[in-house]
Amino acid sequence: MPKTDVLVLGSGIAGLTYALKIAECFPKQKIVILTKGDESESNTKYAQGGIATVIDTLDDSYEKHISDTLKAGDGLCDPKVVQMVVEEGPKRLYELINWGINFDKSKLGTYDLGLEGGHSEHRILHFKDITGYEIERKLIIKIKQQQNITLLTSHFAVDLITEHQLKRPRSKQKLTCYGAYVFNQKTQEIVTYNAKTILLATGGIGQVYRNTTNPIIATGDGIAMAYRAKAQVSNMEFVQFHPTALAHQFSHGRSFLISEAVRGLGAILKNEHGEAFMHKYDVRKELASRDIVSRAIDNELKISGADFVYLDCTAISKKDFKQHFPNIYAQCIEIGIDINKQMIPVTPAAHYLCGGIDVDINGCTSIQHLFACGECAHTGLHGANRLASNSLLEALVFAHRCFIETKKNIETIKNKTSIPDWDGKNTFETKERILITHNRKELQSIMSDYVGIIRTHERLHRASKRLNVLFEETEDLYQKSKLSTSLFELRNMISTAYLIVEQSMKRVENKGGFYNSDLI
Repeated sequence: MPKTDVLVLGSGIAGLTYALKIAECFPKQKIVILTKGDESESNTKYAQGGIATVIDTLDDSYEKHISDTLKAGDGLCDPKVVQMVVEEGPKRLYELINWGINFDKSKLGTYDLGLEGGHSEHRILHFKDITGYEIERKLIIKIKQQQNITLLTSHFAVDLITEHQLKRPRSKQKLTCYGAYVFNQKTQEIVTYNAKTILLATGGIGQVYRNTTNPIIATGDGIAMAYRAKAQVSNMEFVQFHPTALAHQFSHGRSFLISEAVRGLGAILKNEHGEAFMHKYDVRKELASRDIVSRAIDNELKISGADFVYLDCTAISKKDFKQHFPNIYAQCIEIGIDINKQMIPVTPAAHYLCGGIDVDINGCTSIQHLFACGECAHTGLHGANRLASNSLLEALVFAHRCFIETKKNIETIKNKTSIPDWDGKNTFETKERILITHNRKELQSIMSDYVGIIRTHERLHRASKRLNVLFEETEDLYQKSKLSTSLFELRNMISTAYLIVEQSMKRVENKGGFYNSDLI
């Protein structure tokens, strides 16, 4: 049974920065980072826009950033959390810069700050249109320089270990987390990891939908594990759809994102007749918040019957576009679109979950010794709808908060003894892999058709009934089949979808990213 002081599940910006700070502060403490994919595969890697934070205090201010965040969150943000994140943001940003992470600068040597939807000022720090990739790459390099950090790929965390596995009756006190059961995909064995402190930084849930900007690994694993461990989970109904995903399905189940910053540079949304339409929905037009732009596009598609609308970038000079968005330019060229002559076909796609595992202002969950940060956590920052480029900011600030809280008692916590090994009853391998892939596709269809941008009571009830059938079929398969990553993911996706549907059915008011047309 491997023992460690700190166990980090996930290798995005949240998990990596937390691990680095623990490692540098406590060189004798052992940290293990587990990721089910390769070391750099995370939602962080695909973040194009950048990090929103106030560094230009001549035109910008904390008050403006706070106001923009609260407005986007549609009344459901926690004001104390918003103020804390915005005010601590610059300190966390400069830590990244001191670690060697680059952000674009102007010819004058100042940071080239971008403008995105919902922001009243230019405040987005970015590196071309691959900000997340730059951050992820540099953090991985730094992680490998730490003697007390072990980063293991192809390790899938199956379940958290709490009193439930210890066969103890639940007391009135908080549950405690003692580690995790982890599936080593290379050896096909379940390994019991015993840890003093555990951080869930497992990312998002986009793969429960048919079209998503999230990578193939975003299957809601951390949220599903926390839910099974009886942690509090909320605001799952607030799934943010990015308005402008390229209407072309790339490999690996991910839609290519056309960054919001493209609209910030002057791109215009147009319908199939080449007519601009955003002025009909919001005075901010293309720079309205994501929920408004997504619903506007959804409505235009319902009116026209088309599969996509267009993003007209022809007014942006080729030089400026290639300088700011070289990756987007290359992808468009690859599928035969010259952005100076042709419009880009775009459609909304599932992008970000604003809810998740409930945490306090220090990243503590409702289970002792279990932290959560990044997209899997519900911090109170985003409310009903995340402001563009606030996600990497949130991950940085809450990873630091988790570090500070861990720092208080990491040297006094003792590893739990006598933790039982995995007692799964999986006995034989099914040759019917189609059962898993079919159920996954059916789940994605149910969520996309019934629990998308616009929902109704009837659609939600239908989704609930069909999810119950999928749950029963998959649990039966889980008890009979040999362990596999695809089966673990399917279970987690069903749990995540269930939470989205159930919490959608309980919401009685349209807010931000949640819209039920029966509540008008």
